[in-house]
Amino acid sequence: MKISQRAQSIDPFFAMEFGKRAAALEAQGHPVIKLSLGEPDFGPPPAVLEAARSAVDGPLPYTGALGTPALRAAIAGFYLREHGVTISPNRIIVTAGASAALLLVTAALVDSGDEVLVGDPSYPCNRQFLSSFGAQVKLVATDAASRFQLDAASVRANWSDKTQGLMIATPSNPTGTSVPLAELRAICDWARERGAWRIVDEIYLNLGDRDAEGRAPQTVLSVDDDAIVINSFSKYFGMTGWRLGWAVVPEALVPTMERLAQNYYICASSLSQQAALACFTPESLAVCEERRQEFARRRALVLAGLAGIGLPVPVPPDGAFYVYFDVSGTGLTAWEFCERVLDEVQVALTPGKDFGHCGADRYVRLSYAASSEQLAEAIRRLGRFMQTVAG
Repeated sequence: MKISQRAQSIDPFFAMEFGKRAAALEAQGHPVIKLSLGEPDFGPPPAVLEAARSAVDGPLPYTGALGTPALRAAIAGFYLREHGVTISPNRIIVTAGASAALLLVTAALVDSGDEVLVGDPSYPCNRQFLSSFGAQVKLVATDAASRFQLDAASVRANWSDKTQGLMIATPSNPTGTSVPLAELRAICDWARERGAWRIVDEIYLNLGDRDAEGRAPQTVLSVDDDAIVINSFSKYFGMTGWRLGWAVVPEALVPTMERLAQNYYICASSLSQQAALACFTPESLAVCEERRQEFARRRALVLAGLAGIGLPVPVPPDGAFYVYFDVSGTGLTAWEFCERVLDEVQVALTPGKDFGHCGADRYVRLSYAASSEQLAEAIRRLGRFMQTVAG
């Protein structure tokens, strides 16, 4: 059987590979602590589960390809309430997970040979979608000085006549760092002035730290109304397996997105859409906010623990639930470090190789989406491993 060049060019998702190895060790009876995947351990708010139970007893037909009007309106209300931004529900496309949102957006915008700027490190699936539609992904090296994010200077330095767009994730997977709003505005202004599109992955936006007045981080739509936003119910709302996300796009792009959705997957899950309406009640939002604060407490635990065992974090995260730490002082590559830690002390982590080329051998991602008890035990195990390496 002939396999397409498109399929052959896609690298493995190494976080999933380490997850499989962790599962195999568990099956052998080893008590593995899995910090390799970004999956909140809470699940959805209770009201979402109750809404799903109620929905199962009723009809679950196909919905419109753009999503139910009620859910699109609820998402628009969330932007107004949480971020002070008014968005027409007509611009909101409900999708079968954030991955489907990115699928539609990429199919709508990318032609073969288009150059797209993406920061390195970054979430691997984002660039794989772009490449699958023929984009020439230009990975732009970042470092601690830029918070492992694209900034206006790096965008200007790497722009070419072939550049048709850029993709930013803020807060980022794998680093948990965000782009300051003024910098994000400058990046978007530069691209917009050159007729290029801007895709901004805001999947972790509402898990970002609040400001001194307690306000949520600002969406890119507050400074660039024509930016294309990707978001999800998976992280802030804890609905990972429900496969529900959304995109916010300019009005002119909506008919194209609708045609693509109709042909690619018809619609997002009717059950998930009905259940997700319960995310936006005051009670559910209060639950999600408490969980965000719990993630902040877990982050503090992990940062203090890593510092105590000699694993530095060059840029402390301000969102998501990831820590990107430096293992170069151990004398091991990131891949070797992750292999040995999994085999010797049964902690599953993700090597930097998953996220690009820049620092791939130096950095490791830890997801603190696990319980505080598991995180504390993981730090103890990593401490024992570090003593072994030092010895």
